[in-house]
This record gives sequence, C-alpha cells and structure tokens, in this order.
Amino acid sequence: MPSPLLVGAVAYTPNVVLIWEGMRDYFADTDAPMDFVLFSNYGRQVDALIAGTIDIAWNTNLAWVRTVGQTNGECRALAMRDTDTVFQTVMVAPAGSGLSGLESLRGRRLALGSQDSAQAAILPVHYLREAGLGTDDVELLRINSDVGKHGDTGRSELDALRAVLDERADAAAIGINTWEAIGREELMPGAFEAFWTSPTYSHCNFTVLPHLAPERSDPWLKALLAMDWENPSHREVLEMEGLRRWVPPELDGYESLFAAVKDQGLSTRW
Repeated sequence: MPSPLLVGAVAYTPNVVLIWEGMRDYFADTDAPMDFVLFSNYGRQVDALIAGTIDIAWNTNLAWVRTVGQTNGECRALAMRDTDTVFQTVMVAPAGSGLSGLESLRGRRLALGSQDSAQAAILPVHYLREAGLGTDDVELLRINSDVGKHGDTGRSELDALRAVLDERADAAAIGINTWEAIGREELMPGAFEAFWTSPTYSHCNFTVLPHLAPERSDPWLKALLAMDWENPSHREVLEMEGLRRWVPPELDGYESLFAAVKDQGLSTRW
C-alpha cells in the first residue's frame, strides 16, 4: 500500500474538519489513501505546495492563478466540483431599486467583498471595466473581512449586503453561492434583487506540481471521480463540500480572472 497523499485545504469554517475527515475515510477504502493538512490562509497553502510539503492543494481560483504565476505554468489542475464550473458574480440592490445592468451603477456606490475574493472584488472590478466603468464612474466601498481566505467564509459579502441595508452603498457584488444562500436560508428575505449576473467562470480545483508523478496522482484522481451521489456515505461528504459530482477541470473558465489580475496589477505573490 502506498503512503498516503497529503492534501492541503484552508480552514475557513469549522465543518472543513468534518469534510476532510470524511474524505480521508473514503480514500482509506481505495488504493490511494490520503491525509490532510489545514492552513489558515491560501498563501501558506500555496507556499507548502511549491515547497513540496503537501502533494495536492485544494485551491480557490485566485490561488490557482497565483500558483500558475509562481511556477511558470508548470502546475496542473486535477479536478473540480461540478459547481465550480458554473460560478458567477451577482450584483444585487434593494428590492425595487430600479437598477438594471452595470451601466445603472454609474454615479452609484458599489460595495465589494474582501480584496482577495475573486467573486466579490477582483472580477466585479473587471466586469465594470469591460463595461466602460472606472472608479470615476462608480464609487467602490471595499470591505476587507477575512483577507487570506479568498472570500470562502462569505463574511465580507454579508458585510457588503449590510452596507447596502445601512445605505452606505447602493448595491453589492457577491458570489452566486452567497446569493443562493440568502434565499435558501432566508437570511434577508425579500430585501434584495439581482440586477446583473456575470458570465460563468471556474472556481476551485485540486492543484498539483510536476514532482507528483502520475502513478501517484492518477489512482487518487480515479477514486475521487468515482464518488457517487447515490451512495449515502459519499453523499454526506459531497453535500458538505457543495457538489453532486467531481469533474475534470475547465481551465478556460479561469481566463477572466487571469485577465483581471493582470489588468489590475495584482501580484502573483502573497
């Protein structure tokens, strides 16, 4: 039996421990056992991947972009969640605001999430610029909660929504998962309406470097893709991680973030 692969993940919420204990239990019954290490932020995790102290990193899209930049493109993505292939940014405003489309933000205040959140800060600015709107046209209120976790906690997005409710901003940019959670959990029932939704883009993926040989990564990947929603023991973990099935990576879905990072002069370092 080969030694366990070591997977890194960021501890953005307490149930991350339950998720990865469940993943470890699942892989223990395959020919590709694994263990996991939790990090406080993505910078530490990417450093560990590059240093070779972990074999696989469960990266956000920004962590992927920065890993590509720091390795001259020598990293590779193994897989992502089905939900990672259809991620979106949503612009929301108070119900009845009359806002419609990005152009309606001209002369308004837009609340953004953490500066390292692709969905709630980096890509919203990118989409505004694509629409011909700069900081002279739209006032940006930046809320940097939980920097280092790339918006995973959703805290900064909720703070952005509260800024709108407090009339410190006219609208907020949030990720599709936060928008769906508001309706599902009735956190702020009826308070907001979506007035613009971005094209889809890719979010998280499992990232590896060339030092992990295919004979090590391939059995692990095969076992990962074999997780079955119809199997109750698998479903419990899949539900906690927010997916129905693992899928091959869709790398084209990162093009908008690569462009945004370059256009905004963001470093590939931390």
